[in-house]
Amino acid sequence: MSDGDILTTLKLLIIGESGVGKSSLLLRFTDDTFDPDQPATIGVDFKVKTLAIEGTGNTAKLAIWDTAGQERFRTLTPSYYRGAQGCILVYDVNNKATFQRLSQWLSELETFSTKGDIIKMLVGNKIDKDERVVTREEGLKFAKKHSMLFIEASAKTRDGVQCAFEELVEKIIQTPGLWESEGSSGLVITQGGQNGGGQACGGYCSTI
Repeated sequence: MSDGDILTTLKLLIIGESGVGKSSLLLRFTDDTFDPDQPATIGVDFKVKTLAIEGTGNTAKLAIWDTAGQERFRTLTPSYYRGAQGCILVYDVNNKATFQRLSQWLSELETFSTKGDIIKMLVGNKIDKDERVVTREEGLKFAKKHSMLFIEASAKTRDGVQCAFEELVEKIIQTPGLWESEGSSGLVITQGGQNGGGQACGGYCSTI
């Protein structure tokens, strides 16, 4: 694919507690792989992927930053929030503490983000397991309260992963002033299309 087809480059962040599956979600999306023994991220990981923008014939280049969830690496992260247009907040539906800590992650995002209209996607990961303690309704309620997109996913089974990133990018592109550079085409993305909205998500996505 030539660079001429690339509409824009977007900076996306993945944040959340250690062990919720941030790196697994990223690897599933970028490489379509899953490692059940995925080691914890040390500092920050970084991957690039191009994504077709529905109904436009254009693509967006995604620069995705995967941050460590451990407290001892927190000093590394403020600079990585700078300039980000989108953020995926991840919790483990089988671990209540990771859900309860989302407010702290949101607070950090609001403190260090340089874009006030950054698009946020809440992802409840590991829905393939049987030990669920956070209901879908709880996740959706939290997302609505904080004006976030919401989806449940499993990096292991692929459920919801592609959709999470696609929905996030679509919302960014639909937000005037968030991503356009000087001299951009002024492209307007409309809702709908064969793969738009809930159809692409198999009923998982809930846009706010």
